[in-house]
Amino acid sequence: MSKLVPSLFFSILSLDRKSQPKFTKSCGEFCLQQRLRRAQYVEMRLKIPALPKPQAGIRALMENAPRAEACAEQMLERCRPGLAWIHAAYRRLATVAVALFTLWMLVHVVFGANGMIVYRQKRAEYQNLRKEVDDLQQLNDRYSSQIKALQTDPNTIEREAREQLHYARPGEVVYVEPPPPGQKPSLDSARK
Repeated sequence: MSKLVPSLFFSILSLDRKSQPKFTKSCGEFCLQQRLRRAQYVEMRLKIPALPKPQAGIRALMENAPRAEACAEQMLERCRPGLAWIHAAYRRLATVAVALFTLWMLVHVVFGANGMIVYRQKRAEYQNLRKEVDDLQQLNDRYSSQIKALQTDPNTIEREAREQLHYARPGEVVYVEPPPPGQKPSLDSARK
């Protein structure tokens, strides 16, 4: 076969006779390399075990199932005390976690940024501010009525003038309170 391949190539390529020995030599080397590769492939194929057919796998599974179940049962029996301890510890840990969460929520509700203590302080502050607003509103209403009376009622104007400027009608006596100690009396009101 190796001699057939070069002659076939010569006829197809119509090579001259001088290049034929080179081509034969390189073709022979190529064929030798191919044989070596095939031999290596066969060797490798012999080393790799044949893959089982799917039916053989199912058969092996069915044959070994009782052994696997027995092994699993033994492992479960060995692990049962540890699993029971983990289950009991899990319940204790869960109970402790719930208790800690409840305690944290209680502390947060009572002492947190918007807790009951802060709420009561804010509520007391709100009530104090509401009372102060009501007092200021009453004072504002009183001043408004006094301003209206001073603008329209002549009796109110006279009374204010007599009180502030210490005016008196003929025959009336005006009593003036002395200034508190440490304060000089105002002479401006006496000169007017």
